[in-house]
Amino acid sequence: MSAFAHLSLQGAPVRLEYQWVGVPDSTHPTVVFLHEGLGSIALWKDFPEQLCRAAGMRGLVFSREGYGRSTPRSHEQRWPVGFMHRQAWEVLPALLQELGIDQPWLFGHSDGASIALLHAARFPVAGVIVAAPHIIVEDISVESIAQAREAYLAGGLRERLARYHEDIDSAFWGWNDIWLDPAFRAWDIREHLPAITAPLLAIQGEDDEYGTLEQIYGIARLAPQTQLLVLPQCGHSPHRDQAGRLIDAATRFMTGIDRAH
Repeated sequence: MSAFAHLSLQGAPVRLEYQWVGVPDSTHPTVVFLHEGLGSIALWKDFPEQLCRAAGMRGLVFSREGYGRSTPRSHEQRWPVGFMHRQAWEVLPALLQELGIDQPWLFGHSDGASIALLHAARFPVAGVIVAAPHIIVEDISVESIAQAREAYLAGGLRERLARYHEDIDSAFWGWNDIWLDPAFRAWDIREHLPAITAPLLAIQGEDDEYGTLEQIYGIARLAPQTQLLVLPQCGHSPHRDQAGRLIDAATRFMTGIDRAH
């Protein structure tokens, strides 16, 4: 069952929907799940529960501001180019402090993976797993996001996503508008990656429609402790396309690191 964390961020009240999953009395670090650009607690479905049960860990799943049942974005408000930096360096630390979570594992998907990387560059974490991360903006990303806009305006995508968000326009346009803003083409987080010292597993599908394998190869060049997993016959959402293999790989990675320490 979901609960709500009430935070004050830059003087503004924000309500974040969150949910605990997995093994409640685990002595391992908590796994914090960071969703994609159109995600929410509900859109993860049972993947966080399955992964945490397999690893014997407790997990935290939450919906960022503008998503799910969290505080919606004002329809006049546009996310700035640095919106993922703010999530990583202001919002996530405040949420972790509010919920008493120290040095978690981070599991991020897509935009959530980028947020995980940015957070780990500044804050201590047990380790990081990123699936379909973005470290730069590629043409393939912009083209697919433009196609998503057309699908949303045509109605089909809007109807499918509406079941996962109380204010679907808040979720969709916040994400879509900033990714298609010409100013966002310069977004680039590579300068922060060498500061990540935690164990890091980067995963991407060979058929990812939102990014090339250069995204995870770029991470490995700048954070040499990175382990890579390339999944064949897998698109942008490995936790849906290759859930079993992803759970196996993530469990081995997390529990192996935990035993080593």
